[in-house]
Amino acid sequence: MDFKRILRGPYIYILIALVGIWIGWAVISQSGTQQIDTQKGLQQLSDGKVSSVVINSTEQRVDLKTKDGATEQFYYATPRGEEVVKAVSDAGVPYNDTVQQSNWFLSLLGIILPFLIIGALFWFLLSSAQGGGSKVMQFGKSRAKMNNKENPQVSFSDVAGSDEAIEELQEIKEFLQEPAKFQAVGAKIPKGVLLYGPPGTGKTLLARAVAGEAGVPFYSISGSDFVEMFVGVGASRVRDLFDQAKQNAPAIVFIDEIDAVGRHRGAGIGGGNDEREQTLNQLLVEMDGFDGKTNVILIAATNRPDVLDPALLRPGRFDRQIGVDAPSLDGRKQILEVHAKGKPLAASVDLELLARKTPGFTGADLANVLNEAALLTARSNAQLIDNRALDEAVDRVMAGPQRRTRIMSDQEKLITAYHEGGHALAAAAMRHTDPVTKITILPRGRALGYTMVLPLEDKYSVTRNELLDQLTYAMGGRVAEEIVFHDPTTGASNDIEKATSTARKMVTEYGMSRAVGSVKLGSGSSEPFVGREMGGSSGRDYSENIAETVDAETRALLEAAHDEAYQVLNDNRDILDRLAGELLEKETLDAPELVEIFKDVRKLPERPQWLSSDKRPVSNLPAIEFPGKAASTAAEPTDTESSSKPRRRPFGNPGIAPA
Repeated sequence: MDFKRILRGPYIYILIALVGIWIGWAVISQSGTQQIDTQKGLQQLSDGKVSSVVINSTEQRVDLKTKDGATEQFYYATPRGEEVVKAVSDAGVPYNDTVQQSNWFLSLLGIILPFLIIGALFWFLLSSAQGGGSKVMQFGKSRAKMNNKENPQVSFSDVAGSDEAIEELQEIKEFLQEPAKFQAVGAKIPKGVLLYGPPGTGKTLLARAVAGEAGVPFYSISGSDFVEMFVGVGASRVRDLFDQAKQNAPAIVFIDEIDAVGRHRGAGIGGGNDEREQTLNQLLVEMDGFDGKTNVILIAATNRPDVLDPALLRPGRFDRQIGVDAPSLDGRKQILEVHAKGKPLAASVDLELLARKTPGFTGADLANVLNEAALLTARSNAQLIDNRALDEAVDRVMAGPQRRTRIMSDQEKLITAYHEGGHALAAAAMRHTDPVTKITILPRGRALGYTMVLPLEDKYSVTRNELLDQLTYAMGGRVAEEIVFHDPTTGASNDIEKATSTARKMVTEYGMSRAVGSVKLGSGSSEPFVGREMGGSSGRDYSENIAETVDAETRALLEAAHDEAYQVLNDNRDILDRLAGELLEKETLDAPELVEIFKDVRKLPERPQWLSSDKRPVSNLPAIEFPGKAASTAAEPTDTESSSKPRRRPFGNPGIAPA
C-alpha cells in the first residue's frame, strides 16, 4: 500500500467531504432546538403553552412544539416516566410515541472500529521499523540497490594503488563477459570473492569497478540491512536478493561490511544473535546453491576478516580472498594523480614528494588531503593549489585542524617547545630511527604540538633495535621536562601509553624478551560475542608468575629507554636549547632547518648485540650486506679493523658483484 500516493490522490478529499457532510447534518439537525430542564417542560405542559408533543422512549426525551412555533426538548429519568406521560395526557394536546430503531451501520462501525484502530497502530509500527509506509508489505524483500548499464560506471582505470587486487579481479570480469571460455576447459570461477583490509583502501570501489568493466547488473547492500526486529526477515531478504540476481544474471551481488551478518556463530548471548545466525545460515545455503552456470558472483567486503565464521570462508563459498592494504609509495602517487584530475595544481607541486610525505595513508586519506587543499585554496581566494596548502592539508588529516583560538601562556609554550624538542633530538640521536621531518608547537587537534618522523620508504617489518629506538624517542619529551624544568607535566601521558603498548607487545607477541622467550601470550581477542572466548579473563592464558615476569620485562624496557633518552639529551643539551629557541621563534621547523640543527648531534653508541639465549650464540660469519647500503658503506671511511672483515653478500644477486 502506497500511503503517500493515497494522500496525493482524490480519496483523501472524498473522505474529508463525507466527514464534513456528516458533521454538518448533525449540527443542522440539532439547530433550532432548545434544551430545557425537566421542571420547565412539565410546567409548560400544565400551562397549556404546548401545541404538540413527541415522546422518544428510547432516549427518554420529550420534544415540545410551543404555540409560538419554538421547538424545545427535555429529558427525564426512568422513575418519572409515568409522571411525564400523565402530564402529556392532561395537557390535551396531540402527542406521539416513537421508539428509535437501532442503526445497523453504527452498530457495525462500533464492532469494526477497534480492529481498524489496532490495524492502524500495527501499520504505524511497521512503517517506523521499515523506514517508511511504502515498505509495509515488503519488509521481507531485499533492500539492495541495483546499478545497471545506464548508471554512471566505474572502471579499473578509476582505481589506483591496488594493482594486485585488480589483477585478481580481472578473472571475474572475464568470466562474466565470456563464461564459455572457462567452461570449455572445465574451470570453475570462484563463487565468492572476499575483499578485506583497513577502512578507506577502496574495497567498495573495486567491487563497483568489476561491475562497470563487466557491464552487468550490480546489487549493493550493507550487511546490517539484513537483520531487523522481526524474526525471519533477514533470511527472507537473503533469498529475495539472490532470486533477483539470478533473474538478471549475469550479475554481481556486493555485500558491504559482511561481518555484521557473517560473524562467528557463538553462544547466543548477544541481542538479536539468533536472528543473525539464521540470516547467516540462509546466506550459506544460497552460496552452496549457486549453479555453476548462473553467472552470479558474490563479492563481500570487511574490515574484520578474523571474526567471520569459518563456514563462510571455506572453499566453495568465498574461494578467493583478496587483501586490499594501504598503498605503497608508487600506489600513493597513482592515487594522487587520479584525485588531482580537475584540480588546478601549481607548477611547483610534486605529487611524488607528497606521496613520500604520506606513508600509511589510504586512498580515502589521500583523496581527503587533496580535497582539504582545494578547500584551503578556495578559502584564501587563490587560483592554484600550492605546496603550502598541501602541507597544511596533510597536517589537518594527520593531527586535525589548527586550534587558533587556543591561547597558550609563555610558560606552556616553553614547556611544549622543550617537550617536542626532546622527542626530535632523541629520534635524531638514535641509529635506527626514521628522519625527523617536521616539528611544531602550534596546537592542532587535541595536541599542543607534535613531532613528525616519517620513513624514507615503506616498511613491512620492524627490527628490535628500531622498536627500542621508538621507545627512546617516545620518552624524549618526558626526559626533556625532567632535565630542564625538574617538574614533569601531564603532556607525556599519550607518549607513555604508546611506549607501554609497544614494550608489552615486544614481550608478549614479538618474542623479544629473554625472560619470557619466543612465546605468544594472551589470545589477542577481545570479542566475547563471537563465541571464542567464553569464561576467560580478558583472553589471558598464562599464570600469575608469567604475568609478573611480563610486567617486570615491560618496565625494564621502558626504564632502559628512559635512561637512553636521558643520556642523549644530556650529551646534546646545547642542541636541545637551540632547538627550543628556534621553535619559540618560528613555531614550526621543517626538514631542511632540522638537518642544519642536527648536523652536530652526538649519537648514542650502538647497543650490545642481543641474544635470545646464551645457548644460541650468533654465528661468527658476518651479516650479509644490504644492496641499498653497498654504495653508502663504500663511501664511508672505515677503520682498519672493519676493513679487514669483508661483508658477505647475497649469493646469486646479479646487481652485486661477487665477493
